[in-house]
Amino acid sequence: MNQERSKELFLRAQRYLPGGVDSPVRAFKAVGGTPPFIVKGQGSRIYDADGNEFIDYVSSWGPLILGHSHPQVVEALQKAVERGTSFGAPTELEIILAEMISVAMPSIEMIRFVNSGTEATMSALRLARAYTKRDMIIKFAGGYHGHADGLLVKAGSGVATLGIPDSPGVPSGYTQDTLTAQYNDTTAVEQLFEHHSKEIAAVIVEPVAANMGIVLPQPVFLENLRSLTSRYGSLLIFDEVITGFRVAYGGAQALYGITPDLTCLGKIIGGGLPVGAYGGRKEVMEMMAPVGTVYQAGTLSGNPIAMTAGIETLKLLNQPGVYDQLESKTVSLGKGIAAGAAKAGINICISHIASLLTIFFSSAPVVDYESARKSDTTRFGRFFHRLLAEGIYWPPSQFETAFISVAHSDEDIQLTIRAVDKALNSI
Repeated sequence: MNQERSKELFLRAQRYLPGGVDSPVRAFKAVGGTPPFIVKGQGSRIYDADGNEFIDYVSSWGPLILGHSHPQVVEALQKAVERGTSFGAPTELEIILAEMISVAMPSIEMIRFVNSGTEATMSALRLARAYTKRDMIIKFAGGYHGHADGLLVKAGSGVATLGIPDSPGVPSGYTQDTLTAQYNDTTAVEQLFEHHSKEIAAVIVEPVAANMGIVLPQPVFLENLRSLTSRYGSLLIFDEVITGFRVAYGGAQALYGITPDLTCLGKIIGGGLPVGAYGGRKEVMEMMAPVGTVYQAGTLSGNPIAMTAGIETLKLLNQPGVYDQLESKTVSLGKGIAAGAAKAGINICISHIASLLTIFFSSAPVVDYESARKSDTTRFGRFFHRLLAEGIYWPPSQFETAFISVAHSDEDIQLTIRAVDKALNSI
């Protein structure tokens, strides 16, 4: 595969950008080699500066559930841009998108739009602490909730990819109130509550863990979190930045029938543009300024471009059969990969739900961060590059998830399965 132009651009980028990138996983440190520099996306495909074409399973890390450059979204954005990109003033678009989200997720009675998932989780935790008048939070090892100081404790995703257990530059005082437990371990959470019964403000959790690869919640795990937080007067925060409108139109909370106190969203609700949001019960949300005294603000929050893309994306997703089709494609891909691994004699564990899928190079089931970390990352790196050579752009980390979109055709899935067969046989 020719990468001359991408190599030139990567060298040039490293002069001005740390590592040549603006988000660490893009640098390919986990798999080695040069990242393709992308110039165009259309449907299920992306194209790099050297003219290489790839079937894309990164999907901008989740937002592009409709695929790249969906005509209806593009048309709406073109009209919105002509009217103005940002006003720093209220618009009706914010109300429309807020109403759509509230209907889809009834737990969200009020919402505040921000510009990233990190802003959403950081603000939700500040709000939870103010509401409960407590300082401590519980998060789960391998759960990544953005790069706010207090959350970079046993974080997954990019931090796990780079092998950084906690980030330098975070004062110990920022993390002393962050308690951790293993995902799916109810007993550990119970013990933390028993020792800190009047100090824990909230439990924040990805209802489906997606930043240590896809790890599904064990039966009644989420129900237990709901029960424990209610019993001890803490808030349950669902980080649905990835799962929101991805695993179901109403998110993981609709899929599993759990009502959180606060929900964090991002990615899909901006249709591919920078966005985040947090929302929940009215009595909690009305503690936010200007109604209450908990402060958070943002110049570009609720900007008309992101709101427009989000509205059009949700309109298209709220159609009969969309999620059934997405899941059918994901199941077909998973079965094909499993069959290829069996033929190649390679032990893998496939975890998938709805339109999310991870291949773990592990012989044992993956149920938490510790079991995910036992995967063979070296073999994954070889597998990744074989796929890239076959025209498949898979997430460049063992600890990330692949995203299937509406734009992926049955032919794309079959081409991918054949490419996976070749890759597995070659490693």
